[in-house]
Amino acid sequence: MAHITFSPPYTPACHVVQQLRERGYAVLRPSDTASWAGCTLAQLQALAADWAGLPPDEHLKDGGRYRNRRHASFVLADGSIAPVPHRAHYQPVEYNALHGGMRRWFAPMLDATLAQPGWQALVKAAADTARAALDPAAARWFVEAHQFRIDTEGGIGRPTPEGAHRDGVDLVAVFLIAREGVKGGETRIFEATGPSGQRFTLDEPWSVMLLDDARMIHETTPIQPESGHGWRDTLVLTCRRGGFLGDDDATA
Repeated sequence: MAHITFSPPYTPACHVVQQLRERGYAVLRPSDTASWAGCTLAQLQALAADWAGLPPDEHLKDGGRYRNRRHASFVLADGSIAPVPHRAHYQPVEYNALHGGMRRWFAPMLDATLAQPGWQALVKAAADTARAALDPAAARWFVEAHQFRIDTEGGIGRPTPEGAHRDGVDLVAVFLIAREGVKGGETRIFEATGPSGQRFTLDEPWSVMLLDDARMIHETTPIQPESGHGWRDTLVLTCRRGGFLGDDDATA
């Protein structure tokens, strides 16, 4: 049976804030991702080599060995990006039924990655978009970054083993970095309180999906190898007001 895919509902970079306000999501093609971030596509592409060396995710409760990842956290205020000391990633059970309620320590992102101009541009663009679209009055934004590689060495890789979910933040940005030798990996988004939804496959490196997390539920279907070993690389940035999830002493 033929494998059917649906093209992403791309929007121009200049309409991102409007699209987020009106529909709760926006999807950008690679050239518009660079324009949105205020950098060149070459600066973004320079980041991609880091995904080849991601260490294994040791916290998968389904027993899988299909996910590698790194993690970092930042605070943005007054237009400046401040990395915070390496910390655990936490989600309540209400947002992640599979891995919620536990503090997961992942390998930190590499200093060389964090110093690259393309990286700085992405983090700032995500926080600036969250502020413009969701809360212009918010003075500080708490950003978490996750580098993922989902591979098919064991047969099937699951980008979202927790299923359809929200992340408990304000803005979610999912960047496709690479797809190699896989089928599947369809993105599905749904209104949290309504009937509307979209399904599409991100297949262009450095395309991005931006979501208003309060309004949209999202998931990505499993990937399978087309022949031999394949993988799907993504970068996920989340922006939240008031502090990181699980850090009750952080203030807005």
